[in-house]
Amino acid sequence: MTTETANILGTGWGGTTPDGDRRRIAIVRLAVGLLQGIVLYLLLRATEGDSASWSQRHPDLFAPALLTALFLPAVLLSGVGKLRLWVYVVWSLIAGLALALLAWHDIARQADGAREATFPLFVFAAAALFIAHHLIVPADRERRLAASYPAYFDAAWMAGVQGVLSIGFAGAFWLLLLLGASLFKIIGLSFLSDLLQESWFSLPLTSLAFATAVHLTDVRDGLIRGVRTVALMLLSWLLLVITVLVGGFLLALPFTGLNGLWQTGSATALVLSAAAALIVLINTAYQDGRPDHRPPVVLRYGVRVASALIAPLVALAFWGLTLRIGQHGLTPDRIIATACATIGAVYGLGYLFAAVRSGPWMKPLEPTNILAAVLSVAVILALFSPLADPARLSAADQVARLERGAVAAKDFDFDFLRFESGKAGLAALDRLTRSPDAKTAELARAAKAREERSGYSTQDQNARVAGIRIQPVAGQTTPPSFTAQLGRQGALMYACDTEAPCRLRTLDLDNDGRIEILLAASGAVMIFAQDGEGQWSQTAHYSFNCALGSPDDLAKAFEKGVATAPASLPDLVVAGRRLQAQPQIQCTPPVSR
Repeated sequence: MTTETANILGTGWGGTTPDGDRRRIAIVRLAVGLLQGIVLYLLLRATEGDSASWSQRHPDLFAPALLTALFLPAVLLSGVGKLRLWVYVVWSLIAGLALALLAWHDIARQADGAREATFPLFVFAAAALFIAHHLIVPADRERRLAASYPAYFDAAWMAGVQGVLSIGFAGAFWLLLLLGASLFKIIGLSFLSDLLQESWFSLPLTSLAFATAVHLTDVRDGLIRGVRTVALMLLSWLLLVITVLVGGFLLALPFTGLNGLWQTGSATALVLSAAAALIVLINTAYQDGRPDHRPPVVLRYGVRVASALIAPLVALAFWGLTLRIGQHGLTPDRIIATACATIGAVYGLGYLFAAVRSGPWMKPLEPTNILAAVLSVAVILALFSPLADPARLSAADQVARLERGAVAAKDFDFDFLRFESGKAGLAALDRLTRSPDAKTAELARAAKAREERSGYSTQDQNARVAGIRIQPVAGQTTPPSFTAQLGRQGALMYACDTEAPCRLRTLDLDNDGRIEILLAASGAVMIFAQDGEGQWSQTAHYSFNCALGSPDDLAKAFEKGVATAPASLPDLVVAGRRLQAQPQIQCTPPVSR
């Protein structure tokens, strides 16, 4: 390779790239941005039309093209000028091929019908690509398989700041275009407004603006480092806030118990989010680990305390997952959560060791971060490939629970196999239709014949019913027959929970000698009546009247008492059918004095 050829993509780092190379790099980046916009426009065109559109006829081609067009340009924009030419080409090909294969597998594992790339694929593919790219760039810069930790830190955090600024630049660019279009429009010229609505113009323009921003932020390397320094300084002080909050939460658990945490239904996500926030903020304080970048003493102690809090949070996440999996088996969400908790465990143990170890301040944090980064990429590739496909693993586990008697056939979620676990679930369902157990085979055949899911799954419904909270007003109790039938009352599954429990009062509204149940929820009062066979069902509801004020005022008024009043308008009978009046309520704002 000649020197001239090597310089086409540059071999410098940051501001050391010669001016001639900067011009070539700018051309490459603008070309990448323009090409991305054109490809995205063509893919958008492929979705237009009826069910015979190209994207729906060939999802196994459309999804890989879309994922690659969205994320591969980030590698091309960021790597040019920072990687040697052969590394740049090889890594770009590997990244593009990996994205395409992940998307292809995501489509291939789905059952026949309308197949689209799933949302988690986009999130985790972007994360894996970012991590892998910033493991490769520093290593190539230092011409080693593993770079020094300061190089990893510098590359990743610089890219993060550049990304945020570039997105902000593209957004500001569009705001100015819309402002200009509005100015022209008020004088009768709508050409710019019409042009901005055309995808063939707007998509390439947006990607060009983003590519331009990436290049400008890369050229002004010193300014970006200054912005990064300020951002890290500000974020590092937030570490003290989250440390106090998480520490208080963990100290309170022995006194409050874990029931409230498990009843949220999202305990694992909450504690893992708290652990992730601690990890990010700890790194804003630690930075690249150099002595001249160490934070003040109070932050150094804060880092040690915060590092010791991650392991208990991850342990709580594993505990919650163990309980849920033991009760209801594996699902794709629980498998992904387990994978995240496993990565969190690496951070938790490594950071705990760094916090209690003597010697250089928090030095074990560095290999922990590198190990966790490599593990994250490997886990994501496994989850979205045949190696550890969550749908396949979940279907196998659920069927195994059914076959060993851990769950009865009447309580088994056959619809999960039919609609939510792709081809692996359909294959398992087909096998269950030939089960020696007659009840299992009957329910499996019924699920296989269904075209759409039949309401809530058994597991979802049980979880939602368990989350319903009803508080009778003073002096009254909830009828046991109503409590036994909560699973029939779909309206309560979202209206009455731990954060906003419904207030209950019983009253004979129609003077027929039988009580009705009144449940005050946010903004409405629901009425339930019991039929001759003892079945409770919702018969009516009273909408929130603005005269009462806020929904909290409704609950307080409901607590004090409820009376009935005759209807101001009678019912109408039209063609033998009874119509009820719905009063029009006018909410007059108070007069200012």
